[in-house]
Amino acid sequence: MIAVVYSGSRNADWKLSDKGRIVCDLKTAGINPFFNDERTITSILNKNNQLINHAEEIKRIYFFGAGASSKERQQVVANAFSGFFRNSKIYIAHDLKAAALATCGDSPGIVGILGSGANAAYFNGKKIKQNNFGMGYILADEGSSNWLGRSLLRDYFTGVLPKEFEDRFVQKYNPDRKLILDKIYKQTSPVLFLSSYTDFLIENLDQHYVRNLVKTGFKLYFANYIMPLAEKYPGLPLHFTGPVAAGFQQALNETAIENNLTISSIIKRPIYNILNYYTNKN
Repeated sequence: MIAVVYSGSRNADWKLSDKGRIVCDLKTAGINPFFNDERTITSILNKNNQLINHAEEIKRIYFFGAGASSKERQQVVANAFSGFFRNSKIYIAHDLKAAALATCGDSPGIVGILGSGANAAYFNGKKIKQNNFGMGYILADEGSSNWLGRSLLRDYFTGVLPKEFEDRFVQKYNPDRKLILDKIYKQTSPVLFLSSYTDFLIENLDQHYVRNLVKTGFKLYFANYIMPLAEKYPGLPLHFTGPVAAGFQQALNETAIENNLTISSIIKRPIYNILNYYTNKN
């Protein structure tokens, strides 16, 4: 049995497969070694009965996650997993590698992630070429759900939301300034909270404010992430993964066209493609 895991900061998708047949399809809390230590990751695993029941049967685990960008952080995940999945060989990689395998397979391409965070990279068909884009939720993440949530809250508290949209926002969340600021500045994972507004924005795409906010984020994302890669590696297919990319496909395609680029594919949940990739390899 193999397990394929794709994790953002909010959720982790798991697929357990035996000889090409999906045995188990589940979600856990997100596993991000930037925020989660070994003990926390172990606790997440121990809360899922399906993982407990199949732990000894799993022989290989392929984990791809946000925050797993260095050997030190990858080792945090590996240590937690090796103690839980005692019979398994464990492979840990960054979520950009997962996005590349899910969209490009073994072919070169430019791949972008727009989920709780934002990133992009050149994939040569085997490896992701390192770059300086992944600077996290404070210095970067333009266009991500974290950036969208942060921008939405700032606009609400500074009183610039259009009246109709503000009424919808207040009706749904009844936002309290002190409580929100506490969640952002005092809790350990502010990205999870800031990203939680994405579904609300998708539900309100009929609002000019939402469309404009998303386009602003995507324009920054293309300028800072995609265009430097497209200029350095011209002519390569452009792919995207993540719930923000999938939820705002029209705006993403429009932004690409405005930059004289064409998007080859947009995948919300790359885990199915990753599972097929490794099923065919084993």
